[in-house]
Amino acid sequence: MSYNNLGALPVYKKALKLCQISREIASYVSFNKDLLKLYQSNSLRDIIADSLLTDTILIPKKIAIAESTGSHTERMKSATYINIMIRNLSSYCNGLEKDGVKEKEYLNLLRQEIRSFRKSFKKWRRSFPDNGNAYWN
Repeated sequence: MSYNNLGALPVYKKALKLCQISREIASYVSFNKDLLKLYQSNSLRDIIADSLLTDTILIPKKIAIAESTGSHTERMKSATYINIMIRNLSSYCNGLEKDGVKEKEYLNLLRQEIRSFRKSFKKWRRSFPDNGNAYWN
């Protein structure tokens, strides 16, 4: 699939929406309002927000890599990496909550979007040619 057609892919659209929501939440909850410098902060909340942004930005990139390759192995590597990042995102929500973010409705909105993305991701993953590997659901 070409990069021009990625925009039509439902999982890619969901990944971009996840990026947008994560960016807005990170901007709201962080103490350092310069999102490009969150990694320099000593605040746990800023570090978690930076990790959240990093992982959500990498997800659409990994989808693009998987879609542009014909290699089953590369597609599986990207899918495995995305699966790990999805779990990380849920952990970041928990971390922000434990760090004292009082606006739990925002975190719940992000959790809901993560669940929605996960469903779309699983459907996309099932569309991969099997190559004799039926171990993934």
